[in-house]
Amino acid sequence: MLTLLDQLDKGTLWRSPGGIHPPEVKFLSNATPIGQLPLASTYLVPVPQVGENCTLAVKVGDSVLKGTPLTQGTSIWHLPVHAPTSGTIVAIEPRASNHASALPVNTCVIAADGKDTWCELVQNQLDDLSHQQIVDKVRSAGIAGMGGAAFPTHIKLNPVSEIDLVIINGVECEPYISADDRLMREYSQDILAGIGIIHRLLTPKRIVIAIEDNKPEAAKAMQAAVSQCGLPAGSIRVTVIPTKYPSGGEKQLIQIITGREVPSGAIPAKLGIVVHNVGTAYAINQAVTQGKPLVERVVTVTGRNVGKPGNYWLPIGTPVDHVLTATEFTPEPDQKVIIGGPMMGHALANIQVPILKGTNCILVPSSQEIGSTPEEKACIRCGECATACPALLLPQQLFWHAKAEEYDKAASYNLKDCIECGCCSYVCPSDIPLVEYYRIAKSALKQAADEKQQAERAKQRFDARLARLEEEKLAREAKAKEASERRQASMTGTDKNAVAEAMARIAAKKAAAQAVTGESITEESSVTTTDTTEVPKGKAAVAAAIARAKAKKAAQANADGTDTNGAETDSAKTDNAVNVDANDSISATDTIAQEAPLSQKDKVAAASARAKAKKAAQQTDTAPLESTETADNTPALSADDDKKAKVAAAVARAKAKKAAQQAETAASDIEVSNTEISVSDVNDAEAIKKAKVAAAVARAKAKKAAQQAETNAENGLNQTTTPAVDSAANVHADVNADAETAVNAAATDIEVSNADVSVNDAEAIKKAKVAAAVARAKAKKIAAASAESKTDAEIESVDEIQTEANVASPSIAATLDTATTEADAVLPSVGSTAEPIETAPLSSDELKKARIAATIAKAKAKKAALAQEANASSDSSVTND
Repeated sequence: MLTLLDQLDKGTLWRSPGGIHPPEVKFLSNATPIGQLPLASTYLVPVPQVGENCTLAVKVGDSVLKGTPLTQGTSIWHLPVHAPTSGTIVAIEPRASNHASALPVNTCVIAADGKDTWCELVQNQLDDLSHQQIVDKVRSAGIAGMGGAAFPTHIKLNPVSEIDLVIINGVECEPYISADDRLMREYSQDILAGIGIIHRLLTPKRIVIAIEDNKPEAAKAMQAAVSQCGLPAGSIRVTVIPTKYPSGGEKQLIQIITGREVPSGAIPAKLGIVVHNVGTAYAINQAVTQGKPLVERVVTVTGRNVGKPGNYWLPIGTPVDHVLTATEFTPEPDQKVIIGGPMMGHALANIQVPILKGTNCILVPSSQEIGSTPEEKACIRCGECATACPALLLPQQLFWHAKAEEYDKAASYNLKDCIECGCCSYVCPSDIPLVEYYRIAKSALKQAADEKQQAERAKQRFDARLARLEEEKLAREAKAKEASERRQASMTGTDKNAVAEAMARIAAKKAAAQAVTGESITEESSVTTTDTTEVPKGKAAVAAAIARAKAKKAAQANADGTDTNGAETDSAKTDNAVNVDANDSISATDTIAQEAPLSQKDKVAAASARAKAKKAAQQTDTAPLESTETADNTPALSADDDKKAKVAAAVARAKAKKAAQQAETAASDIEVSNTEISVSDVNDAEAIKKAKVAAAVARAKAKKAAQQAETNAENGLNQTTTPAVDSAANVHADVNADAETAVNAAATDIEVSNADVSVNDAEAIKKAKVAAAVARAKAKKIAAASAESKTDAEIESVDEIQTEANVASPSIAATLDTATTEADAVLPSVGSTAEPIETAPLSSDELKKARIAATIAKAKAKKAALAQEANASSDSSVTND
């Protein structure tokens, strides 16, 4: 069996799939030698042209020579660009690109000086250069693939795998283009010199120069050059292949020469094969031996609308419009200017764009050569595109997915293997621009891949940052630990004890904070201390019991995980309610109801309290009328009148005594109930709220009773013309009775409202009793004050009247003293539990009226006592007689 090398030596060829035979039309440009065009006034050099981003090596205003590097970079993919002629950098700005999109790219604008002066060139002998030096020179010269792909040449010259076969591509299958044809005819020796450099770098077993059979002159020229080169005999040969488009494609040419197919996604180097263009070989020789960078190339200018078609040496960066003007371009309406051939080229939207390293043709066809773009029609599923595809793809499927923007599915059909040759579009009967759809899909996939790569890089940077922060954290912790160990090692016994004591205090403080709510216990203690200042020992014991109960409740609430703030707040509000002045009106009830929404039960209790208060007010309103009628109808004193006066005095004394006993009972009840307070009592917010309402009602009723007493005193003053002592006694008794009735009614209301409170509501009961005791004490004190006041302008002093009363009737004086003493005794018992209560000061008129009423009452009592003694004396004298 013949090996591949044997088959190559015999000139065996293989057929490639697909392909078409379009009109070549090469005769327009291949008949004349390569020419020169006049220099342009301005050159546009895009940066970068090939590879990744780079750094500008020049700035605006710099003078440059031909061949001066304009960019620099360190990436292996970077290729520098050079000044195409001598001149000055006049601008570095975005200009339209040599692309179908015409998107702006950063461009160096060079104003040519017309001298076209080269920079200093270093010529070298090939034998004096090492392998790496040759590769570096190729790279520094900025050489890229001249066939149109513009792949960096220095990468192909330094492969990672062993190369068995090098193919020099001179096929040039694209219609209209003849640049490589003329280059092989005129510069075959230079091309062979470049092939020799490639052979030295790659040391392949065979080198094949492939040329289509439609270029016989080029094939002869290259065959003559091969016979004269110094390469080993049999290592290099010229192979002529059949003309078919696109046989000049890299993968298609490999398949024709070797019969091997490059796998999808792979490069020829994996098969041990490298392909270079004849123009690339020429540029390699110029760079290595002459030191010239790639600043110009051969470009075919052709088409029937060009007056001087042919091939020209054009500097890189020459504006297209300058080339067309120099070749006598005659435009037509809707004229197309195509960069590249008619099959793979693209039309320019702007002719103010430069020639690039991969530009091999400027095509200006007439309307007869290339008509207007036909209207796209529906696909008829004929399958001609699949038959013509040289890459054995499924163009129809690629078209459907690309049109639907399903780019991932298009990629699954090996879209990246499409070489955009245009065979499918050429044979499509529906005139569908299939290649345009494929290009759009490729651009979208490339953009998605770039975004994914950027996201991956960002993720790597983020992960690196997290790792760095973690390392810094560990380093700080290690440093702190070392510092702590050094401090502990240097500490003495005293220092260690101090640290231990501090830690113990911190632990104790933390435990105390967890056991008891911090500020609650402190506030309760301060309140207890204030309340128990200068009070009897019994009251201090009650206050201490309250404090202990509250502390016990706070500890239990903390242990159970409950919040004690609400209960403490309610307790504090209850204490404040007890300490409110008794002169507050019944509107306090509404205020309390607004602060805390009442339940149905609370609303019923509040309504009952208001009804009872209204009833008590009506009773006190009728009392003055009855007193007035009694005073008006009182006749002269008689034995019956004297008896009635005595009865009234006895009733007053009994009521005063009863009020004192009730006050003492209330105080004792408070003491007893305070000792039985439980933790659950404080938590009963419902009972506390009811107690507040009852206390407010009691205070309002007591205030109204006091006001009624003053009104009765004024009524008594208006009856000064009536001398009846029993009427005065009745007025005084009625006043006391009214006050006592109001107090008793308030107490009754409190007891009724407290009946709804549970037995455990000791705190609420205590507050209600305190409020009732305060109300009774105030009423008693007001009655006593009205009885003891006087008016100096109308009658003698109270002290004189009291002395006379003591002389006349010791029993009456004793009764008054007893009532006053008992009324005053009520206040200390109540004040020990609650805050001292100050009676609201009376106005001057009210005080005057009260004094007059009291004086009149005392005078009448004195007169009644004298009359009683006189009657007693007369009775005794009669008896003696």
